[in-house]
Amino acid sequence: MREYLKFYIDGAWVDPVEPRTADVINPATEERAGVIASGSVADVDRAVAAARRAFASWSQTTREQRLDLLGAIQAEYARRQTELGDAIMEEMGAPASLAHGFHVGLGAGHLQTAIEVLREFKFDEQRGATMIAREPVGVCALITPWNWPMNQTCVKIFPALATGCTMILKPPQLAPFSAQILAEILHDAGVPAGVFNMVQGSGSVIGTALSTHADVDMVSFTGSEPVGVQIQQDAATTVKRVALELGGKSPFIVLDDAAMAQNVAAATGGMMGNSGQTCSVGSRLLVPAARADAA
Repeated sequence: MREYLKFYIDGAWVDPVEPRTADVINPATEERAGVIASGSVADVDRAVAAARRAFASWSQTTREQRLDLLGAIQAEYARRQTELGDAIMEEMGAPASLAHGFHVGLGAGHLQTAIEVLREFKFDEQRGATMIAREPVGVCALITPWNWPMNQTCVKIFPALATGCTMILKPPQLAPFSAQILAEILHDAGVPAGVFNMVQGSGSVIGTALSTHADVDMVSFTGSEPVGVQIQQDAATTVKRVALELGGKSPFIVLDDAAMAQNVAAATGGMMGNSGQTCSVGSRLLVPAARADAA
């Protein structure tokens, strides 16, 4: 059983201010897979303060310095891919082939994309008599979901690093294991203290504290629409930038001339491909009334 009882703040693994824990259940077995520390507002304050301090220096690093760091992360990530896949299997119940072959691969793909974009990205651009300078946003709060833990974590962290931002990650409390390993990867790769911080815990406590914190400049959230609305409202009081990717279920539409059996099988297989946990897959069939019995 996994036991992760420390947070990653200011380049070190630290004890939470208040000793609270939460169990993690493997949904594939419905058994207890581990226990994590569950943070408080005080933990968020420490992490944000570390990120704010680190921003002064990290935001001034060169393209080459950031590329070197991303390359070091890439090497560490490759070395620990098997551990990441095993953690994803335990935390969110993904089949082994999907966890190792797809979940982990998506994270590696986002890292490679960040490297490729950073190599050619124009931070300064002359448009006529105007110079457009693209600068780091600042301290970013990254709040990720449980259904694609490594995908959604990496697609937020690596662009933030590439553009000179510092950050606080709040992983999903239901699926926190792979984020713990990723934090170890970032530490071992040499990410400077305070640039990346991680606090585990509930959305109602940690997410709210991040969304309302005066020293957080941007919130990136992937999850449900009601929570996204709340984050938008919370962030408005300090005029933060907010990026929302909110879940929604689309239908499969089967027309009159479509092969019913083939399409029902495809829809069912697609829906269950990630243990039924992919936000974008269809969850229902819309068929002509005359073909309802066949469906």
